[in-house]
Amino acid sequence: MAKIRKRGKGYQIDYFDPTGKRVRKSFKKKKDAEAELGKRVSLIAEKRYLDVKKDCTTTFGGLLSKYEENFKGQRAYKWKDLCIRRFKAHFGEETIIDKIRYVDLESYRNHLRQDITRRDNLRTDASINRELACLHHIFAKAVEWEMMDRSPFDRGKTLLVKENNARLRYLTQEEIQRLLKASPEHLRNVIVCALNTGMRKGEILNLKWSQVRDGFIYLRQTKTNEPRQVPICDTLAALLKDIKAKQKPRSGDDLVFRYSRTMPPKKKLETGETIRLAWDNTGNAILDTKTAFRKAVKKAGIEDFRFHDLRHTAASHLVMAGASLKDVQEILGHKTMTMTLRYAHLSQEHKKKAVNLLNGLTAFSGLSQNVTKAVFDPSGKEAVTL
Repeated sequence: MAKIRKRGKGYQIDYFDPTGKRVRKSFKKKKDAEAELGKRVSLIAEKRYLDVKKDCTTTFGGLLSKYEENFKGQRAYKWKDLCIRRFKAHFGEETIIDKIRYVDLESYRNHLRQDITRRDNLRTDASINRELACLHHIFAKAVEWEMMDRSPFDRGKTLLVKENNARLRYLTQEEIQRLLKASPEHLRNVIVCALNTGMRKGEILNLKWSQVRDGFIYLRQTKTNEPRQVPICDTLAALLKDIKAKQKPRSGDDLVFRYSRTMPPKKKLETGETIRLAWDNTGNAILDTKTAFRKAVKKAGIEDFRFHDLRHTAASHLVMAGASLKDVQEILGHKTMTMTLRYAHLSQEHKKKAVNLLNGLTAFSGLSQNVTKAVFDPSGKEAVTL
């Protein structure tokens, strides 16, 4: 039986290990003896007392295959698959995972910072962090799956690059009109939805009619994995009504935003008449808006603007119109207020303009109309005009 006894000025633990060997060890303080005995008794109960670290035999390629087997069903796995190909090329499929050290991860991070994209640009900090997060998750699962004892990421400081989230590009009302005018109909509908809801591109393109009801858009699959309800304003309600009136039902697919394709004009051999045949008069799913949006932005003469900036535009105009930051957070689906606080300065500017409406409120006969611009010295001797 395990016990603690007083021995001189100290304390001694006394117990038998799983092999039957009697073990005794002394400590200066009773609390240290109790803590150590508790730990050893726990290890014996869990049958881990005599555990010896096993040699790791799992290869990096084997780990990646197991990871693919378990996570290939994820919505974002297509992007993860690209990352995994780069991991294989850099670390090697035959490398034993226990041999990959923290310094190897740091070297890979620095390699990414010098990597050139297809557009001849350096990788962004956000792109680097997402790839490192994927690699971090792979090693975390290796530990959970008992392929290794400790992740190399846990042996040093965080490798994430500090991102600059200060960018806050949004359109003025005049720029919004130019962009809408320069956009084809299917893209214009998507942009109107983005500007009136602040929804992300994927949320809009995957939106179905079954999610639109009772004056709200009900989003189930979001970036934060938390469902949210987005209220529908009058402008968007009118657009959705118009789209539904024009759209023909399609079995098994009730996507809200579609586009129609047409075949090139052809001539009837019998009469020589030019005709245009519809490719699909029920409309096709919009897989992406990248090319069409880039062309529309260029045609509208707008610089430095991405589709995601439509979300910033919606939030910015909400704040400038007087919406509270809490309202903006809930409409956009920010998990924390930190992201929403980027728009706080717009609220302050709006308040400064609003308070100027009070100019002249305290003016009375005998005082200059500029009295509200004077700062009085506390001594009462004189006033300094700003």
